[in-house]
Amino acid sequence: MHYENMVPGVFLSRPNRFIAHVQIDGREEICHVKNTGRCRELLVPQAPVWCQRWDNPARKTNFDLIAVQKGPRLINMDAQAPNAAAGEWLRSGGLGALEQLCPEATHQDSRFDFRFVREGRQCFLEVKGVTLEHDGICAFPDAPTARGTKHLKGLTRAAQAGYGAYVLFVIQMEQVAFLHPNADTDPDFAQALRDAAAAGVQLLAMDCRVTPDSMTLRSPVPIRL
Repeated sequence: MHYENMVPGVFLSRPNRFIAHVQIDGREEICHVKNTGRCRELLVPQAPVWCQRWDNPARKTNFDLIAVQKGPRLINMDAQAPNAAAGEWLRSGGLGALEQLCPEATHQDSRFDFRFVREGRQCFLEVKGVTLEHDGICAFPDAPTARGTKHLKGLTRAAQAGYGAYVLFVIQMEQVAFLHPNADTDPDFAQALRDAAAAGVQLLAMDCRVTPDSMTLRSPVPIRL
């Protein structure tokens, strides 16, 4: 996926989860933060960031904060990017030949990000974006997520009913060692992920090639439960 009109900046502060103050072209600008997670390890004062500029009088801000430099890694923190990049990956054959690929499908009381037919079998896939990283090791989630746990339980039921079921962790950076569930932050999610794997849900993780104006799924990453 690609962004238009990207400009560099320097992160200053985040008064609330929706906005950040960023220095752009020598001026302090208010930017919309496209990620309501904590992101405390990413948004530190003076961190280099990349923002998307908009010329739309209907918007409250002229910029969206898209990516941040954390040490050697450029990390995309746009919460909408994983689904868009995953859709491109699926359409390009990332999971092989698929039929009837469509977004947002419901099974029982759960709504999943994608539905498709693979090898004659109806399948559901849920996408989770990952930005939490320490020493090359990624974890999900970075905050408790009852919604994420509900998705995993829905996928587990789908797998038990004979559907194909997948969860795809889109790691919004390159070259990490592995991903693990963040049991310290959300033990319920960690247990639901283990239960899902035991029930036949396919667990996938992919890192991404990230540039200031793009994010593309790149290589598989091991998952350690």
